[in-house]
Amino acid sequence: MNHKRKKFRFVRRINLHDDEIFLYLQNKVEADSDLGYVPAYCFDIYLFDTNENVGRCELRVGDTDQIYYAGNIGYTIYMKYRGNRYAMKASILLLELAKRHFMEKLIITCNPDNFASIRTCELLGARYIETVDIPSDNIMYRLGDRKKNIYEILL
Repeated sequence: MNHKRKKFRFVRRINLHDDEIFLYLQNKVEADSDLGYVPAYCFDIYLFDTNENVGRCELRVGDTDQIYYAGNIGYTIYMKYRGNRYAMKASILLLELAKRHFMEKLIITCNPDNFASIRTCELLGARYIETVDIPSDNIMYRLGDRKKNIYEILL
């Protein structure tokens, strides 16, 4: 049987915001099947009132072995802006984009000692799956990560 995979299409019009933040699309990254990378949207997170850049976030669209360790959603909030739940707010906006791609679940991961990210996952209603060892051939291992907490959000 010949199963052709549908060609991935990025969403053309993206307007992700709430009453406090907005996500500004920096770039779209094509998949790299050799590395197990899925297509991704990369955003800067800005405050509406001051137009300050408070961090970055990504939505990785797809499901691979690499995604199980890296997650579908990634975020970084700059030091001086931490503690305002911007990662949670940005992630909620990314959930809407994921739904536009008909994703049924998302994986979010974090280091076991990253208590702020653990709290973000809890606030998002993500279900803890397990803590895993990063395989030694994984790029995250080469960058210093050894373990990841795995969380799942059903859409």
